[in-house]
Amino acid sequence: MPFISQAVEKTVAKRISLPYLLYLPPGFEQEADRKWPLVIFLHGAGERGSDLALVTRQGMARLVQQGRDFPFIMAAPQCPPDCTWDRKLDELDCLLEEIIQKYPVQTEQIYLTGLSMGGYGTWHWAARHPRAFAALVPICGGAMPLTGFPERAAVLKEVPIWAFHGEDDQIVPVQRSAELVQVLEDLDAPVRFTRYKGVGHNAWNRAYAEPALFDWLLAQKNTGFSLEKRELCEQRD
Repeated sequence: MPFISQAVEKTVAKRISLPYLLYLPPGFEQEADRKWPLVIFLHGAGERGSDLALVTRQGMARLVQQGRDFPFIMAAPQCPPDCTWDRKLDELDCLLEEIIQKYPVQTEQIYLTGLSMGGYGTWHWAARHPRAFAALVPICGGAMPLTGFPERAAVLKEVPIWAFHGEDDQIVPVQRSAELVQVLEDLDAPVRFTRYKGVGHNAWNRAYAEPALFDWLLAQKNTGFSLEKRELCEQRD
């Protein structure tokens, strides 16, 4: 008996859960009518888990924990154990939607940065929404080749990007960033690439300490903000 062609079609609801730390800048409560820039920070593999305190061990979350003030809202979500950010893009979508709904976010100034696994997440999430972010700062990251990268980076040709990587990185080779930057440079995209000689995997301490970084970041504006709506994010209790 020959095969009979069939297809299953169903709409599947998915429960989303993603814990995160939220930083509100000095003056936030006093300036009720002001809209603020938003920075989303994606941590590395070592900060995964169910304890949000882990997120403050490195990068921008650590700077806040140490007492540094920033002139923007910052969200620092935590990836669960045994997972990576490129597999949590739905959750990140819902996180961004929720923050925009709950807080006075200036949508022309939404920025994304991450280190190591978070650097990968920065490239992947931004490629999913190339009109959502005003600028990107991926640090010692890369992208998964089976998902269409490095060529897929071309969708980010209009997005200002400042990438960082240590040339002696033995965990994520500098070539992982270089190949993505090259795709964009070939398109005359607004991309910058800082390679630190003699630096291994921890390029983020130097990157986040760059004197010009945050002034550069906040100078970038996205006048065509767009975030594709996804049905799963409408499932609310």
